[in-house]
Amino acid sequence: MLDGHCVLSDVTNWYQSPGEVVFCSTNPILKYTQDDISQRGIFGTLLCTNFRVSFISDETPQEEPTQHFKNKLYGENDIPLMCVDCLYGVYDEKKKLITGGMLKNKYPSKMIIHCKDLRVFQFCLTFTKEEEAKKIFQGIVHHCLEPKSLKCVFAFSYANTKGPEMQRTQRTLMFDSQEDWSQEMKRTKGNCRIVTENQNFELSERLPKYFIIPAAVSDDDLSKFPGKGLPIWCWSHHSGCALFKASSLPVTQEDGVAQAWMERMLHAVAQTHLYSVKIEDLLETLPNIQDIQQSYTKFKQFFLIDNSTDFWMSDVKWFSSLENTGWLDIIRQCLQKAVEVVECLEKENTNVLITEEEGSDLCCVISSLVQIMMDPHCRTLTGFQNLVQKEWVAGCHAFLDRCNHLHQKDKECQSPVFLLFLECVWQLVQQHSPAFQFSETYLTVLSDSIHVPAFGTFLFNSAFQRESCLKATLQHSQRGPLSWPAVWDWSMQFDCKAQELFINPLYAEKLKQEKVLRKVPRIKHQRQLSLPSSAFKTPPKKGFFKDEAESLKKMLRVKRFSRWMVPPDSPAVATRQFYEAWQQKPLDYHGLLLPCLDGPAMRLWMQRYLRWTPEAQILGGGSVAITSKLAELLGEVRALQRELAQKGWWDSMGEGHHRPQTMSLALVRTSLRLSSYFPFAASRNWSFKPVIPTGLLQSLMVTDKLASQEDETNEVISLV
Repeated sequence: MLDGHCVLSDVTNWYQSPGEVVFCSTNPILKYTQDDISQRGIFGTLLCTNFRVSFISDETPQEEPTQHFKNKLYGENDIPLMCVDCLYGVYDEKKKLITGGMLKNKYPSKMIIHCKDLRVFQFCLTFTKEEEAKKIFQGIVHHCLEPKSLKCVFAFSYANTKGPEMQRTQRTLMFDSQEDWSQEMKRTKGNCRIVTENQNFELSERLPKYFIIPAAVSDDDLSKFPGKGLPIWCWSHHSGCALFKASSLPVTQEDGVAQAWMERMLHAVAQTHLYSVKIEDLLETLPNIQDIQQSYTKFKQFFLIDNSTDFWMSDVKWFSSLENTGWLDIIRQCLQKAVEVVECLEKENTNVLITEEEGSDLCCVISSLVQIMMDPHCRTLTGFQNLVQKEWVAGCHAFLDRCNHLHQKDKECQSPVFLLFLECVWQLVQQHSPAFQFSETYLTVLSDSIHVPAFGTFLFNSAFQRESCLKATLQHSQRGPLSWPAVWDWSMQFDCKAQELFINPLYAEKLKQEKVLRKVPRIKHQRQLSLPSSAFKTPPKKGFFKDEAESLKKMLRVKRFSRWMVPPDSPAVATRQFYEAWQQKPLDYHGLLLPCLDGPAMRLWMQRYLRWTPEAQILGGGSVAITSKLAELLGEVRALQRELAQKGWWDSMGEGHHRPQTMSLALVRTSLRLSSYFPFAASRNWSFKPVIPTGLLQSLMVTDKLASQEDETNEVISLV
């Protein structure tokens, strides 16, 4: 039974998820391939459920293709409803954008769906009966584009079906208990205090149930303003200084109470270490969320390809067009700002307070990047997941609004801030691959999982909203409290073999022997490898010590400290010197890590953005061929290590239990048959060689004077 909505009597080979309800379906529908303008395709059934839009082919494959990276929740012909970005209809050969209010009687001849993971689907409706075509079109538009209630999201139906086995994962800290926060502060040796007064959200609905603040903040100051301006602890440096974040509290000259309160908060931060503090208002130096959204909207259009002609038309000025969107520059700016904060903590041993309007967008980006650069634990798979859970989920990033999961008309709140963070992390992974235990495939899958409506991790705006939904559903439910699975339980989406691809085979795992041989404390070791010795002899700066409290008090009256108290062009110069000094030292993959910010160093995340574009695939080549070969060599080295260990000649210190044996050798040895965008394009059997159509080629040769090139062409140019 399908809850009385729709019965699929003629559809086989389709798995219906627990709690999934089919709203409408129709057959036959022609699904076009994306290879060229010939409009080839396959016939099948198109259906819409409370979880996804799904296409089931009528063709029965002669043999089941081997898929090493198959998602258990949805297949390559499925589109989770939250993953639908926009929808187009083709009317009289003209492509028009469909909005939620355009439910007219006239349906298009072709429906084009652009997805947030950059897939493009094209469905022809002309072979279907008029009433059925109209019904499926209007059903998809309604469930994918119309504003909806949070309780209509599939996660609420899916959660009802799950028992105790879907509770929180054991390895990843959820930061929903006092013990999790205590464990994190103990790990970083912080000297702040945990606040428990917000267990019932009496202090603020925009703060987590538990959080950490400077020890000098009094209980009376906690309730002065509803969470605004309160310095929230992020991370503690081994020297004793710490990183804090806060939402902005507008203070006017006439508001003496607010001014005095803010002054006390800054004093409290300063007292954490050496009575020093530096403030950075991120909105003064970084783009706001609207700028980020506009830039990404332009950027993603270059990867939503309807056909080969569109791809080659954009190829002429592709790189310059990408640069003009400003997206890569925003990534560079965020990394630059994170390096500036790192310099304050590492070189100057100064407490840092970063602020913005809500304290849960760019503050999350910068605080997370700082911890990844400075804390090697955050570069492991478990540590990274802990970081995201702490800074983003428990930190009350507004995932529901920023990702527009409910398709609200007001898109002022929509902005891919979390994706921006993942982009920055990807840049670090590319530049310092051996320092990261997780792979770029893991980051790509994580970016996709934001839009899978089966998990509670990226579904809510705050812990308060999550708790409110739990209480509301409990009152009307006969099945007990809901339990949303966490996205970190990767076994829900992938089997063990697929999860091996989340691990970076080139990760330089810290050797156990170092703990025995090195008598030098880890703190000193990190500092020696990250800064020149002269950095530790820097004379103390006036105004940052307890005996000069009055001087500090005067400076605290201004809205924002300038980091260097010098002209605005100096920070970039000083940061460049800091980076160059770090470069001169031997690279320690378990110490401080800084990115190169030069223009050519900012690269395109090709696996994420071009994995669905056949014309961009390199069969048997690309980075996957290099990585798989290195993984194969690494497997041989580890086999030799085990053999030596059996003979007592080698301590098996390289056999870390956190890491599988690298990429599955069954996959490695087939690299010649893989696409460059393995594992996402590995299961696709491209039946053609990407070519430039003759007419387009001639226009390109005339327009851009390509005729002088050595290659002669008759009808097509083959790329492989």
